[in-house]
Amino acid sequence: MPSAFEAVLLALAAWRVWHLIALDDITDRPRRYVTEGRDKLLEFIECPYCMGFWVALAWVAAFAVNGTWTVWAALPFAVNAGVIAFQRVTSDD
Repeated sequence: MPSAFEAVLLALAAWRVWHLIALDDITDRPRRYVTEGRDKLLEFIECPYCMGFWVALAWVAAFAVNGTWTVWAALPFAVNAGVIAFQRVTSDD
């Protein structure tokens, strides 16, 4: 069972990975390639409740297999999620 810190870390990492797959500009081309003509698949990928669940499940499964490795792997994604949140809070837009 993850500690509260580890659970928050995994949640932030899951959100960041989902966002990277579903919404980030850098993955536009592969996302379009995979979903071309498959509107329901694109809808699934962009849905935080749908695809987000499976991304979170992958992080939890990885934690169950090797918690220490998973925490280290999740750390850069979680820190990046914090950077994004900070940028959104401080942005003039």
